[in-house]
Amino acid sequence: MIRLVRGVVTGKTKDALIIEVGGDGGGIGLKVLTPLPTLAQFTPGAQVSLHTYLQVREDALTLFGFLSEDELTIFELLLGVSGVGPKVALSTLSTLSPDAIRVALANEEPGVIARTPGIGKRTAQKIVLELKDKVKIGDDSLASLARISDVDSEVIEALIALGYSVVESQRAVQGLPGDAVTVEERLRLALAQFADAG
Repeated sequence: MIRLVRGVVTGKTKDALIIEVGGDGGGIGLKVLTPLPTLAQFTPGAQVSLHTYLQVREDALTLFGFLSEDELTIFELLLGVSGVGPKVALSTLSTLSPDAIRVALANEEPGVIARTPGIGKRTAQKIVLELKDKVKIGDDSLASLARISDVDSEVIEALIALGYSVVESQRAVQGLPGDAVTVEERLRLALAQFADAG
């Protein structure tokens, strides 16, 4: 089983990094499917080290890569849920951070999981039911990702409607000051964050 890939990014596709391992012109190029935030971080020529999961099927060997062991652990937990394959598990980690997934599971919020493309309400409920007792939430996770309020849920939905990703929207909301309480105020401040970052 291949559990770690370290090398140089030589190319990208819409869902994978091509990583040359071995180097010195005699290396092997591996196609490694990654969550979208990871894919966005690397350009050709960059050094990368990924924790990997190898899916073995009769007709294909598919390698999935993650920046942290934490992401890999969540990926493998998701694969343990009946009806959830590698593509759906990868899509979940493209949409939500490991901490966001843990908090959604602990708070039994299938609606958060269902924001992932390819996951419907029933599958989200099944994921929560099967995994809620298998994840532990540290104090850091709870502090940074306290239960999302109804107001912040509305702000996140509005940001997604404006074209921002779920991950971008959640991060923006987490950085908002507590004294802004209305949807309008929090949305305006979140948009200002994006403008400043751009």
